[in-house]
Amino acid sequence: MPIMGFPGFVFFLTLILPAFSVFAESAADKGLAIAQEADRRNDGWVDSKVNLEMVLKNARGDESRRQMRLRNLEVEDDGDKSLTIFDTPADIKGTGLLSFSHKVEADDQWLNLPALKRVKRIASKNKSGPFVGSEFAFEDLSSQEVEKYEYKYLRDEVLDGHETFVIERYPVDKYSGYTRQTAWIDKEHYRMLKVDYFDRKNSLLKTLHSTDYQQYLGKFWRPGSMLMYNHQTKRSTELHWQGYEFSTGLKDSDFTRNSLKRAR
Repeated sequence: MPIMGFPGFVFFLTLILPAFSVFAESAADKGLAIAQEADRRNDGWVDSKVNLEMVLKNARGDESRRQMRLRNLEVEDDGDKSLTIFDTPADIKGTGLLSFSHKVEADDQWLNLPALKRVKRIASKNKSGPFVGSEFAFEDLSSQEVEKYEYKYLRDEVLDGHETFVIERYPVDKYSGYTRQTAWIDKEHYRMLKVDYFDRKNSLLKTLHSTDYQQYLGKFWRPGSMLMYNHQTKRSTELHWQGYEFSTGLKDSDFTRNSLKRAR
């Protein structure tokens, strides 16, 4: 076979590069389309209340438990609002986190610390820090708006008996603690079953498993349990959700810094 000369090589590139470009674009488009469909299926729940238990385990398996309440408000044309209040143990009772998620701008978050009698604003560059000693970062607790990421479809895969799409998403926030996240989304209901989180060195940091899904109002799927495991520290945090209620009448005035300070 004759060696291809430079002109021939240039012609060859003009043939194959568009094909590679189309493939790359289609992978990005497909990843985005999957994320958009998952978001569309979760639209219209208005507001919600739920109780949850947080179980923290260290590398030796020692446990500590916390009881919490979570309130959420769906916001049209922007990210959702949430208010988390701790009821137990006694030393953190009344501690609360208020989050205003945004589609494009940095999220607004405030932490109420009753023991210090102060409300602390969480700076954007500190969103990757752990939430009250758990394996969940502050940025994990804001609503995961589609616009917060760029996407890429990777493959189809069976996970725990579920046919899933596997996509990669890349945070657009320069202060994110993650370079990328790999997510497994089931094809039937577009529920997020698993997420691998990679740190700023692109090493696997954490894995989140969401299980025991239940459907509410004939449309909205919510997990009964979530397990975040830290591969680097061997610590984990479990969340167990109970008593979901929807369309309870919550409004903007229930999600203010004053309501955060009053939360008990």
